[in-house]
Amino acid sequence: MIYFNSNRSFPKVRMRRNRKSNWSRRLVSENNLNVSDLIMPLFVIEGSNITQPILTMPGINRNSVDRVVDKAKFCSDMGIPAVALFPVIDQSLKSDDGSESVKANNLICKAIKSVKKSVPTIGIMCDVALDPYTSHGHDGILKDNEILNDKTVDILCRQAVLQADAGCDIIAPSDMMDGRIGRVRNSLDGEGFQNTQIMSYAAKYSSSFYGPFRDALGSADRLKGDKKTYQMDPKNSQEALHEVALDISEGADMIMIKPGLPYLDILFQVKSLFNVPTFAYQVSGEYSMLVNAIKNKLLPKKDSVYESLIAFKRAGANGIITYFAEEVAEQLSKR
Repeated sequence: MIYFNSNRSFPKVRMRRNRKSNWSRRLVSENNLNVSDLIMPLFVIEGSNITQPILTMPGINRNSVDRVVDKAKFCSDMGIPAVALFPVIDQSLKSDDGSESVKANNLICKAIKSVKKSVPTIGIMCDVALDPYTSHGHDGILKDNEILNDKTVDILCRQAVLQADAGCDIIAPSDMMDGRIGRVRNSLDGEGFQNTQIMSYAAKYSSSFYGPFRDALGSADRLKGDKKTYQMDPKNSQEALHEVALDISEGADMIMIKPGLPYLDILFQVKSLFNVPTFAYQVSGEYSMLVNAIKNKLLPKKDSVYESLIAFKRAGANGIITYFAEEVAEQLSKR
């Protein structure tokens, strides 16, 4: 593709002509943000009629299942295609092996069933990982300071089948264990869930931007050590392409890049090279930075949020998991 022709130059060419008015800018816009691009994350807690503010994520709450259903209804009414559910597990139910994750009537299964029953038109996405359920805060089985890859994958497969059976539409392995996509795909297919989609957190970095999310789950102060032996090194990009290639070959239907804005280069490379449905997660740290800058009047709210989201579209994202989904959907509906 030719971007520059020496015969085209100023003053015959004036790039500002197409920018002269709002209608013209809209006509020539290369990327646009739509409600269909958004996935809203929701934190679920036990109980009923409960809303708990998350202090490190202003404006975001933990909600009991009944209120999560209400949020899902609102999202559906706004045209948001899917919600991502994250369980906040009581500390008394956490264990070294995360066994609560494979109990049929656990919190996430109750939430999936309730949302699916009340809002059948919305997609439900759930993580497959053990960190909400482990006493040590890691995504897998911990033994002698090592995360056991294959034993962890055994449990993840059971967790995936359990969530699919409850009605989860998109299984999203976020654990970064080797080989888990192929094993999860085989487990789902073997139990009759051939149509359950897999969105792999294929390139999930060991990032400093996850702190508020861990506060939301109540795991921040319980994490023993760090996750650098299984989450990716922020210095690497070719490794991400290798991870994505492996997950696609193992049966992933969609790919996730996490975090979002600090890794737009990875998003662009993945979409350009593989051209599969590719998503980005605007994670809790990104959200909280923007919200606090807006709160302190350092940034304009509407424009800065929109600009942050259109960056994902410009880099090639098919969709964005973002805590701004609800309010952005409302804004877009008024246009």
